[in-house]
Amino acid sequence: MVELAEIGEDRSLLLVDDDEPFVKRLAKAMEKRGFEVETAESVAAGKAVSTARPPAYAVVDLRLGDGNGLDVVETLRDRRPDSRVVVLTGYGAITTAVAAVKMGATDYLAKPADASDVMNALLAPGGELPPPPENPMSADRVRWEHIQRVYELCDRNVSETARRLNMHRRTLQRILAKRSPR
Repeated sequence: MVELAEIGEDRSLLLVDDDEPFVKRLAKAMEKRGFEVETAESVAAGKAVSTARPPAYAVVDLRLGDGNGLDVVETLRDRRPDSRVVVLTGYGAITTAVAAVKMGATDYLAKPADASDVMNALLAPGGELPPPPENPMSADRVRWEHIQRVYELCDRNVSETARRLNMHRRTLQRILAKRSPR
């Protein structure tokens, strides 16, 4: 774990995510690690906080109910260019990672990320990559998470999910009936 002194004098941290249980857990964990946390659950609220009180650190979800989290990153970069921003998303793709870094994000993490992963990404020395996670998800778990996300985006419609994933409907039904892999 990174020492508290490495956080710096300004310990302000903005968490922007529309997943209320996740943001509450992460806020509590980051407060225990020495940050002064403020949360927002939308692009509008995140931009308002970034404009009024630009934080030294920020963790921003890419997809929010009212738009794209990169808008918050852009506002924060305009108001405080030295802030360290980590973009978090459940929809990991190379194109969104590149867009996030071009907008000024320090790092890009796929959900589910724990407080240690976020802390390492926020405090990694400039230009250095944070250490790899101690217990990363297995390939089976990553696949299962992706299938679950697409299934939810398709409003739990098995046929539409199977079509979008280029998968036979019965195969998808068997996967959905099983427990999640570790």
